Amino acid sequence: MNRETVILITLISYKLILIGIGFWASKRTKTTADFFIGGKTLGPWVAAISSSASASSAWSLLGVSGATYMMGFSALWIFPAVIGGYCFNWLWLAPRMKAMGEKTGAITLTEILMGKGAWAKPIALLASFAIVFSFSFYIAAQFQAAGTTFADSFSMDVSNSIMLGTLIILIYTLLGGFWAVSVTDTLQGLLMATTALLLPIFAIVQVGGLNELVIGLQANFNASQLSWTGVHSGWMAVAFIFGMLGIGLGYPGQPHVVNRFMAVKDEKSIKAAKLIGICWAMIVYGGMMVVGLCARVLIPGAENNEQVLFGITNLLFNPIIAGIIIAAVLSAIMSTADSQLLVAASSLSYDVKKDLSAQKSLLLYRIAVTAMCGISMLIALFAPEAIFSRVLFAWAALGAAFAPLLIVLLFGKPIKGSFRFAAILSGFLLTIYFNWQENSPGDILERVLPFAVAFIIALLGRVDIEKQN
Repeated sequence: MNRETVILITLISYKLILIGIGFWASKRTKTTADFFIGGKTLGPWVAAISSSASASSAWSLLGVSGATYMMGFSALWIFPAVIGGYCFNWLWLAPRMKAMGEKTGAITLTEILMGKGAWAKPIALLASFAIVFSFSFYIAAQFQAAGTTFADSFSMDVSNSIMLGTLIILIYTLLGGFWAVSVTDTLQGLLMATTALLLPIFAIVQVGGLNELVIGLQANFNASQLSWTGVHSGWMAVAFIFGMLGIGLGYPGQPHVVNRFMAVKDEKSIKAAKLIGICWAMIVYGGMMVVGLCARVLIPGAENNEQVLFGITNLLFNPIIAGIIIAAVLSAIMSTADSQLLVAASSLSYDVKKDLSAQKSLLLYRIAVTAMCGISMLIALFAPEAIFSRVLFAWAALGAAFAPLLIVLLFGKPIKGSFRFAAILSGFLLTIYFNWQENSPGDILERVLPFAVAFIIALLGRVDIEKQN
């Protein structure tokens, strides 16, 4: 049995399990709340791993390892940025989101942000547009990575690979909604963590140990790659660091992540999920950075930095293990894409059209999922771009649009509708504007400034209830 056959069997088996989970989950989905947030019954392991897996993507495995391979030590700032985002989400945001969901009956992030009154509808429409726009590019990056993964493993056309991956994701997302997404994300997240734990260990052994790794990096990296600030110095170096750390600002604003917090069963489950989620992030992101560094020593002449994970895999393992690791990469892709499809579709079918019956809402949801898959697939096919940069753009746009307003709301005071709208709009549009401009050090203008502006607007819109009365 040749390598391609073994990998194919592994992948087919894995996909059949995912589709089976979709059928099982469909039997548990009876109400709108079941479909969109699992009836608010998630336990700590499913909540922690599924939210972590949906926050990660092909960017986490292919993008981070590739960025470390290309950028060198300056890419390591991604680690404290990510861990900081996870810690903020689980330690501060999660319990408050759970309480807010219980208090308001909300089942989506948009419901919390829109509030009541005349501005509620415009805010819902704006939030839905921001979600659909950003996720179209975000999901396209996942489909593109899926195509690359298949093409790297088999004698398969990239376009056909993208269409195949899209179809699989579409099937089990349509079948079971939130339950299917959460359970499959948990399975995929565990596979990602296992890969991120074992692969760096084998890679370090292959290099010859940590001392040999350091020597090899000194020989294969140039001066800027050995620097913690890359090509930047002085104030530009400071800006670069803050820009890299700014990646963490996006975490509270990701709808496909924070909706898990409202779905957790109880406060006790949140407390247990904190440790699980943060440990998962440390394993996955730390592991991928080690893989990128080891790859620089073991395969220094790689043509595509976002494919070095596959190069390491082929170098170290037999076809069966290689198949499992490729399945892990695909799991990263699908765990993000399915969650984002669910959120984008729920934004259109639930947040915007609240007056529909449960049956019509679910029908509109399924239409929206199919449409989103089609749009993202077309972007992946006809407008490909580096996974790392495309994901970070969508991430920053959502983070700046939603996170500042959400954080200020969770402080406890209401915010005027006009200021809510302005905060979302300013964060979203400024991110897009700076993305079109020449890159700043660490993309600080794109990742930090829009967030800061939106945060100030939200603060200015706070209403003092006691003074009102």
